[in-house]
Amino acid sequence: MPDAEPSRRLRVGMKLDKYRLVQRLGEGGFAVVFQAHDTIEDRSVALKVPDLSSDSLQQSFDDVQREVRIMASLSHPNVLPLKDARYIDGQFVMVFPLGEESLNDRLSRRMARTASVDYIRQMTAAVAHAHENKVLHRDIKPENFILFPGNQICLTDFGLARNQTRRHRVSASGTLGYIAPEQAMGKPTLRSDVFALGLIAYRMLAGVLPEYPFEPPLPSYAKFRKGLHQDFIDWVRKAIDPTPSKRFRDAVAMNNALKRIRNVITTKSTTAKSTRRSTRTAA
Repeated sequence: MPDAEPSRRLRVGMKLDKYRLVQRLGEGGFAVVFQAHDTIEDRSVALKVPDLSSDSLQQSFDDVQREVRIMASLSHPNVLPLKDARYIDGQFVMVFPLGEESLNDRLSRRMARTASVDYIRQMTAAVAHAHENKVLHRDIKPENFILFPGNQICLTDFGLARNQTRRHRVSASGTLGYIAPEQAMGKPTLRSDVFALGLIAYRMLAGVLPEYPFEPPLPSYAKFRKGLHQDFIDWVRKAIDPTPSKRFRDAVAMNNALKRIRNVITTKSTTAKSTRRSTRTAA
């Protein structure tokens, strides 16, 4: 394994093989993400550069290798594809398509309910694909969904993900606000991803994120349910039930249930208005 320089030494304008760093998009405790220009293919990409300079270098590399292998095993229109992963000039680099913005950025502006529901369907399908492949994400949050042209949304950042085909000792990793109560206790399951996904759906439609422990009524509940079919309201509430056994067993079951709800957004209010207008016209 080559000696890795700390990723924080990378600077905009530097070049890694054919990739020129254009701007820093984000930074976490384990990696830095850059927008870069592929000078050979003449296109923009996203480069994720893990920080392998810590004292526990071998453990860090094992985590990165697991993330790469998990992402390489997934193939779905709503899972961000890994284009390349290798050492460049002694620096480990992961290459992804460059999106427009994260869902978290998009939520800072008003979003039509039809668009929200469309994204929720895609997000659920993405997590269902991961669960079908026995992958527990463990960090489902708006920052980890990337928007692309054509109203496409993709799930990314499998840095905390684990393969459920074998047991792993895990810590209470995750993101406050979206972490399920059992995951906070260090016992995450596929139902934990369901919980986080349900909270994102609620936030998208209500404009606020409920804080655990939930106490009725949920914040902005009237806004959340406005114009929605009762079956969909029940779908979201089942996903965010504090008791794991009362939730969907995994995102596959969650996705199947959502597919059975043909009309998420009702037309009752529109029908009622049309009826009133017709009555007045007839009179």
